[in-house]
Amino acid sequence: MPKGMLRSLGLNTIQGPWRELEHTRWLRIVPANAGNEVVAELLDAALLGQAPARPDRMRAADWALRAGSPSIAGAIGPLPRLASVYLAAHTDPEAGSGLSELDQMARACGVPLAELPTLLDQLAVTGLLRSWQACSDTGDLQWTLVHGVGVLDTTGQ
Repeated sequence: MPKGMLRSLGLNTIQGPWRELEHTRWLRIVPANAGNEVVAELLDAALLGQAPARPDRMRAADWALRAGSPSIAGAIGPLPRLASVYLAAHTDPEAGSGLSELDQMARACGVPLAELPTLLDQLAVTGLLRSWQACSDTGDLQWTLVHGVGVLDTTGQ
């Protein structure tokens, strides 16, 4: 992958995810031939066999970019952006609210469970998330997105 692409995704200076993927044996970083590329070998054969239809991948990628690219999310960094995509993907578009398990969101976003409340507070302060509530007994997380932000914005379409 060209380092310019990694830079645009904010992955050029972060080594943690690469090491984690190597540790879980999903990929192996190969020393690059050129100074402007990163080469990795995918080790999961099943991953290579999955080939959803191109239009489906394009729609999913477009949706993820729209969900995670409101100007606010782009300004606060990649982790809050990922969290906003997760919340949008698990939100009822008509109600604007969602329900999930705390540990499931933490795992999907790659965040320690103890840091998830701070991340959700950050999304609320920036105006991407109207409210959120965690139930300590059940581990459930309920939230409401701000109407007119991200994928709930129907005015721009």
